[in-house]
Amino acid sequence: MENFSELIRLRRSMRKFTPELLTSDEVKLLLRAALMSPTSKGLHSWEFVVVDDAAALHSLSTAKAQGGEFLSGAPLAVVVLGDPAVSDVWIEDASVATTQLLLQAEDLGLGACWIQIRDRKDAEGGDAEENVRRILGIPSHFRVLNIVAVGHKGMERKPFNEERLLWEKVHIYSPMLPCF
Repeated sequence: MENFSELIRLRRSMRKFTPELLTSDEVKLLLRAALMSPTSKGLHSWEFVVVDDAAALHSLSTAKAQGGEFLSGAPLAVVVLGDPAVSDVWIEDASVATTQLLLQAEDLGLGACWIQIRDRKDAEGGDAEENVRRILGIPSHFRVLNIVAVGHKGMERKPFNEERLLWEKVHIYSPMLPCF
């Protein structure tokens, strides 16, 4: 993609994937984008777990009560972790990395979707983060922000409709005029 404005217009959450696997080059480019993301004070408080095992993907799809079921149909997931001992803004660092991963997926013609894990519960009221840590053997000092499902697009999504932009949510500060 040569035009960033077009990239962000086209990027939509994809919850259906074809069975086609990603190439190692595609996976490397996705991770490269995440690893190149800026972090507070250059501390790199994030870590990433790449999952391509179908059984593990199925287990992860039930880690939270709802909204992650489609993960069992994805060929790949990237679990985005943060280490609060490294940075108090690990959530922001991991969020920026996730955004870059999502945009890189679109640039490659792939589909992707953020599955929120932090502060979510499973169907029995248990902690979704703990479920992900248990399934993948992640040490307890890491926090799990999200899981990004990635694959070849299994459905068509219309580009973002710019007529739905909420310009009324933009406030201009000027010393001569009130902001709100």
